[in-house]
Amino acid sequence: MAAQQQPLCQIFSFRDCKTSPDPIFEPPAASRGTPTPIVIDNGSFQTRADWATVDFDAPRLLFRSVAARSRGAARSETQIGNDIPNLEPLRWLLKSQFDRNVVVNFEIQELIFDHVFTHLGVTSEGRVEHPLVLTEAPCNPQHCRQMMSELLFECYGVPHVSYGVDALYSFHHADNRRNPQPPRTGIVLSSGYHCSHILPVLDGRLDAVNCKRVNVAGGQAAAYLQRLLQLKYPGHLAAVTLGRMEELLHEHSYTAVDYQEELEKWRSPEFYEREVHRMQLPFSRKLPGGCVSVEERQERRAQQLRRLQEINARRRGEKLHQDQERLDRLMAVQELLEDGLSDQFRKSLAQLNMDSAEELQSYIAKLRLAVEQGRQRPPPHGDGGEGKTEISELEQHMEDGDGVAVMYPDFSEDTLPEKTNVNVVQPAFNMAEYHQLFVGTERLRCPEILFRPSLTGEDQMGMMETLQYVLARYTPEQQEALVANVFLTGGNMQYPGMKERIARELLAIRPFQSHFKVSVATQPSLGAWLGARNWALEHAPGGAGGGAAGWISRQDYEEKGGEYLSEHCASNVFVPININKSLPARPAEPSVAVPTVASGPGGVVTSALTSSSSTSDAPVVSS
Repeated sequence: MAAQQQPLCQIFSFRDCKTSPDPIFEPPAASRGTPTPIVIDNGSFQTRADWATVDFDAPRLLFRSVAARSRGAARSETQIGNDIPNLEPLRWLLKSQFDRNVVVNFEIQELIFDHVFTHLGVTSEGRVEHPLVLTEAPCNPQHCRQMMSELLFECYGVPHVSYGVDALYSFHHADNRRNPQPPRTGIVLSSGYHCSHILPVLDGRLDAVNCKRVNVAGGQAAAYLQRLLQLKYPGHLAAVTLGRMEELLHEHSYTAVDYQEELEKWRSPEFYEREVHRMQLPFSRKLPGGCVSVEERQERRAQQLRRLQEINARRRGEKLHQDQERLDRLMAVQELLEDGLSDQFRKSLAQLNMDSAEELQSYIAKLRLAVEQGRQRPPPHGDGGEGKTEISELEQHMEDGDGVAVMYPDFSEDTLPEKTNVNVVQPAFNMAEYHQLFVGTERLRCPEILFRPSLTGEDQMGMMETLQYVLARYTPEQQEALVANVFLTGGNMQYPGMKERIARELLAIRPFQSHFKVSVATQPSLGAWLGARNWALEHAPGGAGGGAAGWISRQDYEEKGGEYLSEHCASNVFVPININKSLPARPAEPSVAVPTVASGPGGVVTSALTSSSSTSDAPVVSS
């Protein structure tokens, strides 16, 4: 009968990719004197930047949005993104310009811009003479936009700036490929590294009033996976790094269409063996004892046995010689008694700490017996069972520690050729399997926090509950239009099965026999940059006097303030804040009436009012 086929286990290795510094690219040739715009997708996980040209299908400059600088180091020594080959040793030094998805640290943001402009080959001296398209968070605070505009116009001197929402750029980029005719209505589900968003779009414009944010995304999933595996493998805490957890999420995780049903499948041993991913950690194949093979281990043990036998034989010889010398001295004392030298005999007994001749005789008898036994000991190559027992005990001690340190004074030398089976049979220890992480249900539990934030202790609604809440704020006709175009984008939406899970949840939310459509961006991570690039190519900025629709010129910045936003199809909604700058009314000041001075008949009567600030003794002139 053929043996039952064993399920093949899936063993993977961590890539632990080391990044290399970004090269400096050549700027594109200027077309008819018009500066080429620069497009920057300023993401909280990764920054993507390149020139707005059709020569490339993806941005060439991609790096993590982090900076590392040691304490006391100069600004020029700051490492940005790919300049850091390995993030894990410097994890405690890393700084980001983001607080969740909002830029708050503009010192780091300036370092990021310096890195981008340098590696894109911007050669203008003292300023950047190219229009800039920059992404920002949905419903970005006006103070943050004001600080960003101040940095770009005052520090870099850019001629024009355009701000847009990354998810809307991706939405319009995908919508232009499917339906180039406006208006476009739909709802965008975006999930990045720090948070997720539900963005309703009506007639091509963002409905900012009903936008919602969920504070669960890829960063929380990676931290949750790290916590699960560290609890599961406490012996490999240092190996379970955040970078490896991000790799597990990106390449080995998936979204369950039915979470409870999928967990029931994992109860089956066959399903577990077939679907579990074994992540091999790096390890050394050399055993702690340093033995490579059984033959070498036997040879080393034989050498230790011979060395111990020589040491014990030398010690026995020294002990026998000492006993013989002591016996000779005691015999000399006994001869003094036999010769009748009582005084010398008593002095010698006092020196030996003995009280009587009987005690001396007893000690002589014991020493004579010990010397005779030592001389009558079997030869080193005898076959005594006692010697074999001692050697077995010695081998056991050598397995526990250093065999050279374990010495037996009465060790019996045995024949090494007869002790052929020096290695005792031990259970096989698989060093490679010990250094494996079995990633089973963790593959689906971590992406599930997007729908169930309570798994990580977050007290908030999941993405689908939030979507249901947003839809409930519209009329039934608007709901039908919105769910007819549900668009998924963002790096955290790339899990296999995400589209099917969203469709299943929508089927449970929507009324009976209602229609909806779920689509995913072709490139969820790069869709924002591609959409911003296409928008920059279609909407050229205006002249120096004023910007076209969607562009903020230097003049707009100076006249309308840094918080000003020129709206376009992928931008936020600008809500101007009218601040009453009139001075507060001064309190009424008390007035002092001066007595009326009357002249004679025909004279003029004059009444003078002086303020409290005037001196009380000011003269009054009357005519």
